[in-house]
Amino acid sequence: MNTIVVTRHQALINYLQEKGLISEDATILSHVTAEDVRGKRVIGVLPLHLAAEAREVIVIPLHTPPELRGVELSLEQVRQYAGEPEIYRVQKIG
Repeated sequence: MNTIVVTRHQALINYLQEKGLISEDATILSHVTAEDVRGKRVIGVLPLHLAAEAREVIVIPLHTPPELRGVELSLEQVRQYAGEPEIYRVQKIG
């Protein structure tokens, strides 16, 4: 399965590895284009026009308190606030 991770957050990468969702040699990109994600399984948050290019998008919801939003989280904080992975398939209709 062709999987890429889209994130700038090292703690999230470590969390995904810890949970067995990605291997240590996973492709990790901080920014992507349609060509990067087309037909692939993507773990991360994408705008809808890019999500529609991916085969599926997996999001790890982080239920952080307001005071931690926009703050770089530690691995321990990611463990604490991470929800179950959510899988999406986005289709462009028009």
